[in-house]
Amino acid sequence: MSVSVGFISLGCSKNLVDSQVMAGYLKAGHIELAASPETADVILVNTCSFIEAAREEAAEAILSACAHKADGNCRAVIVTGCMVQRYRRRLEKAFPDVDAFLGIDELARIGEVVTCVAKGKRCGVIAGEGDAVKVYNPTYPTLLFTGGPFAYLKIADGCDHRCAYCAIPNIRGHFRSRVMEDIVSEAAGMVRAGVKEINLISQDSLLYGADHSGKPRIAELMRRIDDLDGDFRFRLLYGYPAGVTDDVLEALNTARHVCKYLDLPIQHSHPAILKAMNRAPAVKATEGMAARLRQAVQGLVLRTTCLVGFPGETEAQFEHLLATVAESKFDHLGVFAFSPEEGTPAFDLEEADPEVAEERCQRLMALQKKIVRERAKSLTGARDVALLLRRGASGVWLARLPRQAPDVDGETFVTGVTEAAEVGDFVPVEITGGKGYDLEARFETRNSKQEARKG
Repeated sequence: MSVSVGFISLGCSKNLVDSQVMAGYLKAGHIELAASPETADVILVNTCSFIEAAREEAAEAILSACAHKADGNCRAVIVTGCMVQRYRRRLEKAFPDVDAFLGIDELARIGEVVTCVAKGKRCGVIAGEGDAVKVYNPTYPTLLFTGGPFAYLKIADGCDHRCAYCAIPNIRGHFRSRVMEDIVSEAAGMVRAGVKEINLISQDSLLYGADHSGKPRIAELMRRIDDLDGDFRFRLLYGYPAGVTDDVLEALNTARHVCKYLDLPIQHSHPAILKAMNRAPAVKATEGMAARLRQAVQGLVLRTTCLVGFPGETEAQFEHLLATVAESKFDHLGVFAFSPEEGTPAFDLEEADPEVAEERCQRLMALQKKIVRERAKSLTGARDVALLLRRGASGVWLARLPRQAPDVDGETFVTGVTEAAEVGDFVPVEITGGKGYDLEARFETRNSKQEARKG
């Protein structure tokens, strides 16, 4: 019986990799991947469950898929991912029209589950009761859902940090690294297949390898990937501020292919709030972090994330965060308001006024917008290398610079690119300004690719 599966992948890039892993299992089982959920026999919704907003988005997607099934436009609906892992059988009552629920340790069973539900059978919940323990090597590493010449490469899963507000350790289990040879092999295959930008991801990429050898081996992994032949670049995403070692800084300074970029969520700056968040090890690392790291790595781009409205946060403590952000001038910053998460230490604390938390979000983002505008002005005239992603109207190309991570940092609009240019080309550009969180640039014929890379 012929059957096709269409994916709705929600949440972070790590979830997207899980969707790609499942797609690989389906392909290995000779099950067709549909061009879109609307044209599929089976709709698969891979969910996020990090905060309330993510759960609301997941619920909406699940109900939409079930409506599609009720209209006779698909045979079955499968729900996978973090929401299943977190709530397990509670979801059956909430979504009775879903045919199967699959936990994150059962991704390899997706083929048999699809075959089952396509025949009109219900599979119920397939999810272990304990912590998640598995890590996956993709069956088809170059089966990518990114829609461009770039990829996410998951190097580990789970998290051993126990931040008071965060449910991820309860959902994804303890931190567990993939084998280095498997990662390097996957990266090499991506480069051979034409991937031009690889983004290394996990819950804490700086901790990579510590569970195997007792100490982090992320710098060694960076050097191994850097030794690969080919015209590509790679970027390290997400790390605990205290995890930046001298070896990592040396790799950022000397590796040929690495983007001088670090994603280090500080969450807050005030010592009392960081301790209340159970992030005491980050207190020392956060103080003066931006200046210290920029001095160590010239041209380093810093992204961070902040959480406001944590229970007990005073106006003075929030002002401390504002002052830290103003001083640090992070290149990129995301902010979210505290969400009380069941099963976390902060769940039973007296929640701050949601309106106050939202107002603080707005104030912090207003400050960051000002920093971004100033940064765009300071970058005007600078030369860099852009990765071409998509040709737009009037010959303007959508592109990305080494200083921009996909999905979160904005993009660069490049004019003057030659007609012979193709998606996936690296082209030298001169930055001409910015608009919102995006940058504008023009093709720079006077600058060689090698010179631009050094810049």
